[in-house]
Amino acid sequence: MQKIISAVVAATLIASCSATEQPAPTEMKLSPAVNVSTEKVSVPGWKLAYEENFERFAQPAPRWSLDTYPNDGIFADNGAFFMGLGVVPPVAFRARAAFGTAGWLTVESYSRSSATPFSSLFRVVADPDHPENKVLRVSSPQHTDATVIRPTVALPGRYRICLNVGYANFGSGVSSATNLNGYLGGERSGPWTNNDATQENGFYWLSILDAEPKPHNNVWIHHHRKVVIDSDNNKLAWTQIWNGQNFIASGEHPVMMFGLDKNGIEDDYIGKPFISYSNGVLQPSGAVRAVDAYKDKTWYHACIERNETQFVLTVSGDFKFGRRKTYTAAINLDRVEKGLVMPDYFMFGDPHNNYYRGEVYYDDVRLEVWR
Repeated sequence: MQKIISAVVAATLIASCSATEQPAPTEMKLSPAVNVSTEKVSVPGWKLAYEENFERFAQPAPRWSLDTYPNDGIFADNGAFFMGLGVVPPVAFRARAAFGTAGWLTVESYSRSSATPFSSLFRVVADPDHPENKVLRVSSPQHTDATVIRPTVALPGRYRICLNVGYANFGSGVSSATNLNGYLGGERSGPWTNNDATQENGFYWLSILDAEPKPHNNVWIHHHRKVVIDSDNNKLAWTQIWNGQNFIASGEHPVMMFGLDKNGIEDDYIGKPFISYSNGVLQPSGAVRAVDAYKDKTWYHACIERNETQFVLTVSGDFKFGRRKTYTAAINLDRVEKGLVMPDYFMFGDPHNNYYRGEVYYDDVRLEVWR
């Protein structure tokens, strides 16, 4: 069942998601199991490939396997960058399972204890707003837990992925010595870095990566993002949130919409600088500016589209400052780090195995392709 956000938001969402270009169809490169209608298509446009609403969902229960450290780049958990610093990754465990029609989605989780119930990280539950509706809850009971949901195969050349996300409980970002920001207290970001993990807490609404998304240290994630919709509740207030009149320094529930600037200077720990969208325009490279702030106990709708020339990011819902609104950011592919290079994978959840503690809900995941 689709979330009832508001008639106003629904109307703006339909307008923002309508296809205005009419290029030649792009060949689809997903699995042959993709459920796209075989009827003759007279007009090019977006066609539903898959959807998952969690209404008839069989809870997976994969077994934990000893983490042998995915060999997927120098910033991986046991990659060359950290080996050069003498970092030894901890004993940990991974579990993964395909789900959805023809197994089009995959969940992969990470824990430093094989006694962690998989269902405590990934479970279908009742919608807090509408108990008759089923939704997915992604949780990290420990800040060293991590769970990502990704497509089982890489995305085609043109796609649009949409979902509902809400009821996030990953800290508050309030600048206070007594605020644990959603943590138990005393957590560190080791062994890959050695920071106070409680300074930051958050989750990914939806993101596109250039490599298969897996739970990893936060540095690996930073180096593989292309475009991102996420929230990092930070006590140091290093985000600037547009409140409708000006930018305010605040780490309280920021909603970030950004691409990674391919022309920027790469930082070993942060990756390429942001091209943030806020106040109706793309901001200067490196400015960390949020489009608005999300509310507690509230559902939102998020989409990322890749067309012939741009990534288009959209978020809709009832925000702290903009109230009921749709924000749409378009970023040219040639401005984004690896934006002109495939493959692409989407990701949502909590990918960091050294940061973030809390839970967030997702529903109505839809993948459309251009035909």
